[in-house]
Amino acid sequence: MSEVESLEIITGMINQARNRISETGRLYLVWGWMIFICCLVQFILLYFFNNHQAYYIWYITWLGLVYQVYYIVKKKKRQNVRTYSDELIGFVWLTFVICSFIIVYILIKNQAMTAINPCVLVLYGIPTFLSGIILKFKALSTGGLICWLLAVVAMFTSYEFQLLLLSLAVACAWIIPGYLLRSRFKKQNQDGRKEIF
Repeated sequence: MSEVESLEIITGMINQARNRISETGRLYLVWGWMIFICCLVQFILLYFFNNHQAYYIWYITWLGLVYQVYYIVKKKKRQNVRTYSDELIGFVWLTFVICSFIIVYILIKNQAMTAINPCVLVLYGIPTFLSGIILKFKALSTGGLICWLLAVVAMFTSYEFQLLLLSLAVACAWIIPGYLLRSRFKKQNQDGRKEIF
C-alpha cells in the first residue's frame, strides 16, 4: 500500500468518524420540484381542462436525468474520498430507478393505469426511507413513511387526485428534506468547500 492510499483510507475514516455528510440535498430538490410541478400541471390540465394528453408534461424529467448525470460526474471528479454510505445510497437509488421502469411498464402493459401512482408512491418510499436510515437523517426516513401512507390513501382516490397525493409525497419526502440537507451541509462545511452545481 502506498503512502497516498494510506492517507486516503485515513481521511475516509476521519470523515466517517466525524459523520460529515457529503449529501447536499441538491438532487432531492431538483427531482422533488420537477415531479411536484409535473403533478400539479397534469392535475390542472386533466381536472379543469379535461386534457388527456397532459401526461406529456413528464417528458421534462429527461432534463432532470441529464442534469443528474452531469452533477454526479462533476461531483465524482471533485470528491477526494467516497465513503461506503455514498456508494450504498447510489445503489439504493439505482435499484429504485430500475424497479420503477419495470413496474410502471408492467402496469401500463396490463392497462392498470389507476394502480400506477399508488405503486410509484410505494417505490418512492423505499429509497427515501433507506437513505434516511443510511444518512441518519430523520426527515428522509419520515418522508418515506409518508409516501407509504399516501400510497394506501391513493388506492381509494381517483387518478386525478392521486396526482395531488404524489405532489404532497415529493414535498414531504424530497423537497423539505432537500432543504434541510442543504442547510446541514452548509453548516458542516463552513470551511470553504463549495457545493457542486
